[in-house]
Amino acid sequence: MTQTQAKAESAAPPAAKAEDDIAYLAKRYRVTPAIVREIIRRVGSSERGAVEREIQRGKARR
Repeated sequence: MTQTQAKAESAAPPAAKAEDDIAYLAKRYRVTPAIVREIIRRVGSSERGAVEREIQRGKARR
């Protein structure tokens, strides 16, 4: 079996997907991408659900 080059090229690298998620969350919750990166670093997980919960907690404290 041989793999096609198009399939391998279409897959985005994990770093690009992470940056897309950061940009999406920043826009959705109206915070800067730097804040989203800081939350990811502090929580220790880049899972979208965990980051969203932490953003909601932070907004509730304000």
